[in-house]
Amino acid sequence: MIGSLRGVVVDRVDLEVLVEVRGVGYRVQTTAQTLTSLAEHGDEVFLWIHHHLREDAQTLYGFATRDERDVFETLIATHGVGPSLGLSILSVHTPSALRLAVATDDVGALCLVPGVGKKTAARLLVELKSRLEVGDVSLDAPTSVAAAEHRSPNAQADVREALVGLGYGPDEVAAAVRALPADGDASELLRLALQQLAVN
Repeated sequence: MIGSLRGVVVDRVDLEVLVEVRGVGYRVQTTAQTLTSLAEHGDEVFLWIHHHLREDAQTLYGFATRDERDVFETLIATHGVGPSLGLSILSVHTPSALRLAVATDDVGALCLVPGVGKKTAARLLVELKSRLEVGDVSLDAPTSVAAAEHRSPNAQADVREALVGLGYGPDEVAAAVRALPADGDASELLRLALQQLAVN
């Protein structure tokens, strides 16, 4: 089993990167988060690898951090979550953001993942509570559990739905909602979110 790769990036196509290690090229599937952190073409990279074995195929999934790989492995061990959905979840949410969503029962956050509806998100939250270590959620960060508990879940959900309806992508919506203050009504929070998106 391959657990890590250190080599040179020789090609990138969509969310696949080709890493050459001592003359052998390894095709590695990765997340959007990891892909943006990788070095430029020709530079050395290090990836934590999940080596996925099936009867008809072997696939390498690569991650910038061990934590991201561990969360991916937790996700694909969850009923109904395959590698593709696991990558999609981690392309939208960092491991810490996913832990926060699980700790605060934030169905809307998981609904930002393409292909995940409310029923699937609710089921995932229940299953991940028993699988995902949420003790690492920072209580000092702006997106902490403590701050989220004082924010109106309905107002936050309304803002999220409004931004999605306006055509903003999952990453933009997640970043804008994370930057919102701990309290306020939906219209005020939406105004602030739109200001934040306009600046970025």
